[in-house]
Amino acid sequence: MKDIVTVGEILIDMTYSGRKDGIPLYTANPGGAPANVAVAASRLGAETAFIGKVGRDYFGDFLRHTLQEQGVDVSGMLTDSDARTTMAVVSVSETGERSFSFYRRNCADVLLRSDEINLDMLSDTHILHFGSVSLTDEPSRSATVYAAEKAKAYGATVTYDPNYRANLWKSEAQAVEQMKSVLGMVDILKISDEELPLLTGTDDWEAGTKKLYDAYGIPLILLTLGADGAYYRRGEETGKADGCKVKVADTNGAGDTFFGAFLNRMAALGIYRPDGLSPEQLYESVRTANLAASLTTSRHGAIPAMPDAEELSEKLKEIN
Repeated sequence: MKDIVTVGEILIDMTYSGRKDGIPLYTANPGGAPANVAVAASRLGAETAFIGKVGRDYFGDFLRHTLQEQGVDVSGMLTDSDARTTMAVVSVSETGERSFSFYRRNCADVLLRSDEINLDMLSDTHILHFGSVSLTDEPSRSATVYAAEKAKAYGATVTYDPNYRANLWKSEAQAVEQMKSVLGMVDILKISDEELPLLTGTDDWEAGTKKLYDAYGIPLILLTLGADGAYYRRGEETGKADGCKVKVADTNGAGDTFFGAFLNRMAALGIYRPDGLSPEQLYESVRTANLAASLTTSRHGAIPAMPDAEELSEKLKEIN
C-alpha cells in the first residue's frame, strides 16, 4: 500500500537563471505542485505515486523519467498524443519571490479525465493529495474531484493545497468559489498566509483558521508563513513552529516541500489521521517540515532543490 498518491498537474517550470550578454536565460525544471509533493515525500522515504497527464514530447518524457528517478510510481501517469506538455515561465526576484506565466491552453495536464483515473491506486493508498490548479478547467476539474471523492470513500486521508495562481482563473471570485468547493472533504489543509485572507477575509492566523474549521470541520489546518515558519490548528488546539533562517535563492517548491515533508513524517510514524498525532508529534512534524522547506529555498529550482532523508536528518541534529 502506498503512503501517498497525488493527483493533478505536472509541468515544466522555465525558471529564470540569469543573463548572458544581456539575454535572459531560463532553466527547464520539473514542476507542478502535486508532483512536487510526491517527490518531496519520496526523497524523504515515503512510498508515493502520481496520477496526471503529459504530452508525447521531450518534456513529457523528461517529467516521467524525473519522477521515476525520484522513486515515484508513475503507473497512473498518462501520455496524450495530441497535446503538449504544460509549461510555466517562472521569474524570480532578487529576494527569491516568484511570478508565473502559464502556457497551458489545451495542454496535457488539463485534459485528464475521470475515466482515466487509476482506481486501484486510490483504493491502495493511505493519503490522497491534490491542489487547486487542476480545478481551473475541465475535464481535469471533474477528474480531480472524482479522485478525491473515490479515495475518501475507500478510506484514505484527503489532503489539499489551494495553491492560488491568479492568472489561471477567469476571476478572483471564480477562484475562491472553486477553491472552497472541495473543502468539505478535506482532512488536512495546507494554506499559505497569502491565501488565508482570500478564503476567509482575514489575515489573522487564529481567526482565519478558526473560520475555516468552523465552516468546514477540517481536522487539521497547516498555515505556512514563509520565513516565520508555520501555524497550525487541530480543532481548538493551535500552535506555531518557527522557521529556519537561510539565505533565500528561490522560493519555488517551498510549500510543496513543506507538505511533502509533513506527510512523510506521518507516514514514518505510521499515523495517517490528524487526530492520531500526539501534540508533540504534531509540533515536531511541523518543525521538520519547516526545515525541509527552508533547505529547498536555499537552492534554485523545486524538485532539484529538495532535501533527501540524510540531509534533513543531519540538519535536524544541528538545530536540536
